[in-house]
Amino acid sequence: MVQFETAARSESPSGSSASEDRKGRSSSKSSKHRDRSSKKRAHTDDSKALPINGGPVKAERRSSVSKPARDFRDKPEPSPKKKKRKTVATLPPVVDAAAESSTRSPSPVIDFDGLSRPSLGTRERLEESATQKEERMERMKGAVRTLLECVGEDPDREGLLATPERYAKAMLFFTKGYQENVRDIVNGAIFQEGHNEMVIVKDIEVFSMCEHHLVPFTGKMHIGYIPSNAVIGISKLPRIAELFARRLQIQERLTREVANAIMEVLKPQGVAVVMESSHLCMVMRGVEKTTTSTITSCVLGCFERKEKTRNEFLSLIGVNRR
Repeated sequence: MVQFETAARSESPSGSSASEDRKGRSSSKSSKHRDRSSKKRAHTDDSKALPINGGPVKAERRSSVSKPARDFRDKPEPSPKKKKRKTVATLPPVVDAAAESSTRSPSPVIDFDGLSRPSLGTRERLEESATQKEERMERMKGAVRTLLECVGEDPDREGLLATPERYAKAMLFFTKGYQENVRDIVNGAIFQEGHNEMVIVKDIEVFSMCEHHLVPFTGKMHIGYIPSNAVIGISKLPRIAELFARRLQIQERLTREVANAIMEVLKPQGVAVVMESSHLCMVMRGVEKTTTSTITSCVLGCFERKEKTRNEFLSLIGVNRR
């Protein structure tokens, strides 16, 4: 019994030493692991502050388009900022109160006295006396005589003696639309009939003067409108077309002015005007193409908003069938 105890006592120091060795090895392993992790953290921290490929020092990684960047050059270039346009402050236009009060409507087509787009000397020509008319005629005759002389003709020969006067009168007739009054042409021929379906007057013959070369262009005009209960006398539509055609014109403006005037005086749901014509300024001179025709259109109101209504009008006047 004593021997066993002594043996156990003799063995106990070696056992405690073995356990202590195991503890020491485990603690050394854990300390080594901590040292390694701390070295890794220190390495990563140092790598953040180190320059890359000779580049500038970056404090932190920057993200690229799809994943964290490996290089500072992976970051996409910032989009250029749009330059703001400098706005210049402009003063509001000065409006004459007297002129604004005398105008019948804000439409520029028909003025307060019923004249449609009056030109510079329209009212002077409309309000001139008999003496002033004679003076105007004499000036025009003298101008035509000068033209005849400039082209190499003899204005005193028998065939040309009365040409200056004839041409002056013809030119005044070609441009008589400047003095005509829209109110006088309509003459109250607007009737409340409760009609809301399309009305078309087609194949209206039109003769006008090209303002670029002072030679005629001729053709046909088709006018359609959808009333808002009120209808206009059908003869008034060709008369309105004639009013604007008897001026120095271009076809595009002529088409638009007829549509705007009808919209102004009738206030319908919509207006559509199509014109096709031949221009002598490109038939007799210039490209000299005798078979060409020019088609222009102007659609307002429901004709502009609704394709089905517009196509119905074009089909009824025969444009879609060509």
